[in-house]
Amino acid sequence: MESQAKLAGHAAHPILIVFPLGLLSTSVLFDVVYLLTNNPTFAQVSYWMIVAGLLGGLVATLPGWVDWFAIPSRTRAKRIGLAHGMGNVLVLILFAISWLFRRDEISYAPSVIALVVSFVAFALVGFTGWLGGELVNRLGVGVDDGAHLNAPNSLSGRPATDIDGEGGRITDTEEHSRFA
Repeated sequence: MESQAKLAGHAAHPILIVFPLGLLSTSVLFDVVYLLTNNPTFAQVSYWMIVAGLLGGLVATLPGWVDWFAIPSRTRAKRIGLAHGMGNVLVLILFAISWLFRRDEISYAPSVIALVVSFVAFALVGFTGWLGGELVNRLGVGVDDGAHLNAPNSLSGRPATDIDGEGGRITDTEEHSRFA
């Protein structure tokens, strides 16, 4: 099922989730380093990573929902997509709660509650990320219709069902040399 929300010919949601996923996950690692070193700089970095991750997560939500609404009803993909989306909304809520517990603290030092909530969100994002992989890799959500190993570049304007390559197949040499 081809994505309905695209950037430069590719599904937008998988592109946009990279930064919030990385920022929120890395904030947990900085919390662990803070706990090990008691250096307040690590708590500050974690705090601002949560802020950036939350903002990026909100941006990534829109194309995700656009694609979810395009999935046919009563399918496994629709159910998994709902669990993936709602799970990630919960992840954002949990990180927002963690952020709230830090914002008025000296050097944004996390309380026990802030840490526990972040750690739970971190564990949950592992599961919701797996669900996202299930949607794309197993169920083909966000994959161009007719995609295959010799499909032309997404910027070519040609459908994925066209063939590029050797052995008498269609080859656009100008495009191939620029974007291969």
